[in-house]
Amino acid sequence: MKSTTVARIILIVLGILALAYQGITYTSRKKVIDIGPLQAATKTDKTLPLPPVLSGLALMGGVALVIVGSRKN
Repeated sequence: MKSTTVARIILIVLGILALAYQGITYTSRKKVIDIGPLQAATKTDKTLPLPPVLSGLALMGGVALVIVGSRKN
């Protein structure tokens, strides 16, 4: 399989996944108290939003590259 074909498939898969999940969620830990053996920490969930326009562009770009690549062959 050619590297360009793999890149096209990756673009399509990333576009579909970004449309499905609409963002990346991660957990951040922050130490609040650290006094000798006593420690306390907080966990916060943060979300990095992915705009649907960006997802759609990745999906359409991958599909367009597949179509253009198939016409050349």
